[in-house]
Amino acid sequence: MVLTHKYQKIIGIGIQEDSEHIFRDIVTYAGPCTIQCYVSSEISVPPELKIHTNISDNPEESLITDLFSGQIHAAIRGTLESHKTLKFLKEKAGVKELERIVLLETPDGHKFFLAPVGVDEGWSVEQKISIINRSKIFCKMFGLSDTVAILSGGRLTDIGRHPVVDQTLTDGELIARLTGAIHYGILIEEAVKTSGLIIAPDGISGNLIFRTLLFLGRGLSHGAPVINIGKSFVDTSRVNPDYHYALNLACTLMNGNFF
Repeated sequence: MVLTHKYQKIIGIGIQEDSEHIFRDIVTYAGPCTIQCYVSSEISVPPELKIHTNISDNPEESLITDLFSGQIHAAIRGTLESHKTLKFLKEKAGVKELERIVLLETPDGHKFFLAPVGVDEGWSVEQKISIINRSKIFCKMFGLSDTVAILSGGRLTDIGRHPVVDQTLTDGELIARLTGAIHYGILIEEAVKTSGLIIAPDGISGNLIFRTLLFLGRGLSHGAPVINIGKSFVDTSRVNPDYHYALNLACTLMNGNFF
């Protein structure tokens, strides 16, 4: 059964594995939104937790269908399988590809958005420009710098060292010229000082930056909003150490009336 609540908005979150971890974060969540759990039928939900659940053999479809029908106001992937969930999300939204930007935080508390983060995202100049244009409102709402940093495969003086590096440098210069962004080459350590949005050379390098900061560098991920579907959907890694951040992000997106 799906919740109906007269005052609070509802966040749906998917649960297919590591359920104890998510249940713990849900029962300790102190935010203003109501949470509805979309749980795989293989998962046992302890009744003493008193959480709201929608149990299904296809929790991915249930979560996304309820998001687009308005039964819930935002959705978090949680630990649902990535490929199946995002494939259904694309079909339901009627888009050929998803655009995601992840809100990251360094150990010293510095926040910035990073894109692309999906290995199949952001491979063309056109895709990167689209992400930049759609991301500006998010940077503004979260109080981040409106400076956009473009990364590429080397320093600007490295042209000629390898054809792949040369192409990323050429693309970086073009994107910067067309969008007003700053091309930092490979110097991410400089880009992060001034930029609210960092654009990686491609989805693979973006995913590696995300994983390095989160899992090796003791940084934080607040989740990755999908910005081109007209709904509040926050993607998360299935090994996310703390879902409080994604819940807060989803709640902020709803209250900001982005979509």
